[in-house]
Amino acid sequence: MDPNAPFMFGLTIAEFEDISLTVCVGGLIAYMIFIIGQLAWESKAGKYGALWMFVGLGVGFIGFMAKGIIQRLLGIE
Repeated sequence: MDPNAPFMFGLTIAEFEDISLTVCVGGLIAYMIFIIGQLAWESKAGKYGALWMFVGLGVGFIGFMAKGIIQRLLGIE
């Protein structure tokens, strides 16, 4: 199969993978933010405790977003 041939919806395999990775991981990140907020609410952590929960549990997706920003700034895409 030709990698530059249209695969689905007129997109190549690489374009489809790039879009689906961004959308699906973005959805997972939004869901994780919701879960962290629920944990903070149910544990009655307060503002300071909730902040540290978001910082501590959110470092992974902050790194994922930073990777995309750095790639755009350096023109690596």
